[in-house]
Amino acid sequence: MRVTKPILDVLSRKTRTPPPVWMMRQAGRYLPEYRALRARAGSFLGLCFDPALAAEVTLQPVRRFGFDAAILFSDILVIPHALGQTVSFVEGEGPRLPPLSRAGDLNRLASAVDDKTLSPVYETVRRVKAELPPAVALIGFCGAPWTVATYMIAGRGTPDQAPAKSFAASHPEAFAALLDKLVDASARYLVGQLDAGAECLQIFDTWAGSLRGDDFERWCVQPTKALVARVRAARPGTRIIGFPRGAGRNIPRYVAETGVDAVSLETAIDREFARKEIQSKVAVQGNLDPEVLRGGGDALDRAVDDVKAVLGGGPFIFNLGHGILPDTPIAHVERMLARVRG
Repeated sequence: MRVTKPILDVLSRKTRTPPPVWMMRQAGRYLPEYRALRARAGSFLGLCFDPALAAEVTLQPVRRFGFDAAILFSDILVIPHALGQTVSFVEGEGPRLPPLSRAGDLNRLASAVDDKTLSPVYETVRRVKAELPPAVALIGFCGAPWTVATYMIAGRGTPDQAPAKSFAASHPEAFAALLDKLVDASARYLVGQLDAGAECLQIFDTWAGSLRGDDFERWCVQPTKALVARVRAARPGTRIIGFPRGAGRNIPRYVAETGVDAVSLETAIDREFARKEIQSKVAVQGNLDPEVLRGGGDALDRAVDDVKAVLGGGPFIFNLGHGILPDTPIAHVERMLARVRG
């Protein structure tokens, strides 16, 4: 007997009541079992590239909470790492990469991703898929070319993505070539995840909201469109969720041009706008405020009810507007799930 997967149903534009639920960053520091494993791994990137440990981390929140999806435990910066730009993580500060300050610096990158570097990630996917309950979907992911490029150029996260914007303005051809390289590398990476057992994908464009006008079209929409097309040409029918964080009223344009099956909604977006202008075209996911989840109590109950009231009548996956905060009490996650599921 075939077991249906609620997440995949919604990505096919079906409405499920109650909606399926998972959380961005659901495998993370708010879980004591994650913290114990993270200490064993020695480094964050070491954890990402250890299939046994990464698979265990991916499965931990599914076992504890019964989420409707597992998302691969990895990081968006494994792609520059596999292109030869060494990535490290400084505790409490985030990623560090040798910055690409000049157009000529792009020559330091490999012509294509090193499959050997990424092979542990594919092994993680295979291990997770073998252990997931039948109704739980496995989500693979990558960072969008624009967002990954901002880290590669600046060598770290920045508040306004100014280094990448300056590079794009000063060296437009080199910047376009970098995004093309990232489209190629990311498509290969996502297809590898699908072949290993991922059942749908999410593309995280964390810094999409920093782009305006033609730059949004040029650096967010068009590379994502190319990435989606490349994946679907290799694996037709692949369901893909986009997360152009901060794009707001540009999201309908993003949906129309990129061809994604669903979009994640950040906390700040107007839900009625999302229902009328986005959910009428594709499935939506989100947009509970992670701060409200951390706070808990009656305010959390009201927020869950409000999200469901506006978005629950259409194809909808309950999720957060961004990743769960590390100091969120586990009891609050349990309360949220009980409220979502009625």
